[in-house]
Amino acid sequence: MEYRGAGVRDIEAIAAIHAEGWRTNYRGAYSDAFLDEEVFDDRLAVWTARLTRPHPLHETVVAESGGRIVGFVHTVLDRDPVWGTLLDNLHVLPDAQRRGVGTGLMARSAATALARGSHQRLYLMVLRQNTAAQAFYTARGGECVGSEVAEPAGGGRIVGLRYAWSDPSVLLLHGAARDA
Repeated sequence: MEYRGAGVRDIEAIAAIHAEGWRTNYRGAYSDAFLDEEVFDDRLAVWTARLTRPHPLHETVVAESGGRIVGFVHTVLDRDPVWGTLLDNLHVLPDAQRRGVGTGLMARSAATALARGSHQRLYLMVLRQNTAAQAFYTARGGECVGSEVAEPAGGGRIVGLRYAWSDPSVLLLHGAARDA
């Protein structure tokens, strides 16, 4: 597995992975119409903006296997004065899951937070219904520290759970073990 910074050439692949991740994991939380008809265009617009006009406090890393992008992570430094750096997106293609890709991407997000963040903390939000992701984060030292209600794209209401790492360096250890 190779990890590298994302660029403009990766926009469509990242948008497709992101859209597929939402279709797979967000069914029932987001409207079916949005997931079936609009999600790719929505994610394409987001990733086009993010990667053609990069923000200095944002970093996107892709995981590549055999020249194909199989996952990505997007990190927003110092997003919250209490919780620190936001691991905003983490998505891995289904056929690449359970091979250490997500763990490796989380390690890269943690490394970014530790190297460049003012607050040495990392957090993310995960849908309450996404129990597989919650188990993944818990196994990597994340602690569920609260929840928030939000309106998702396409309408409705969702509950997101906040998972936090007061010491993101634990994720470096997980990533190093998987890379070995």
